[in-house]
This record gives sequence, structure tokens and C-alpha cells, in this order.
Amino acid sequence: MDEVVIGLPELSDEQVMEVIKAGEEAARAYVLSKVPAKKIYDMGISIQVEGTKPLTVTVDVELRLASSARVDPDELAREAAKKAMETVGEKLRELALEGRRN
Repeated sequence: MDEVVIGLPELSDEQVMEVIKAGEEAARAYVLSKVPAKKIYDMGISIQVEGTKPLTVTVDVELRLASSARVDPDELAREAAKKAMETVGEKLRELALEGRRN
């Protein structure tokens, strides 16, 4: 996976939770933009944030869809995880900018 250096200050627990929440919401919204909720049997989104320097973020999305959804659940899960990771990166950049201002 790619390494991105953004000069991130040490994060508080609240900031870590903000990052996780933003990623989860992005993944969920992406899935729901592609498949109606009634066709989703199960959706699991896991985001782990570990360490400080470097900060390691892991995103895992698992889906079980109705066969009538006509969507590859593994591909959709990969795309949702990618979207979540993009959102996490954006949130971390925001926090890095805030840290520089303070």
C-alpha cells in the first residue's frame, strides 16, 4: 500500500474517532449509492488506526448481498474500502492543517 506523509500531529482519542467515523460513513454511503438497502443482507465496516509516527490505517468492508442485487459484493466492498480510505486521508490532512495553525 502507498505511504503518504502529511506531517500529522499526535491525535487525541476524539480525533481518531472522528477519522474512523468519517471513513465508516463514506463506505456506507458508497455502498448505499450502488445498492438499495433492502438488497443488503449484511454490511461490516472495520477501520483500525494504529501507531503515531507512522500512523497506520486499515479499512475492511465485508458485504453480503441478495443475488438479485446483480453486483459483485467483493468488488463493491473493495470500492467502498477505497472510498473510506480516501475520506480518512482527507480528514487526516484537515487535522494536519489544524495542527499547524495551533
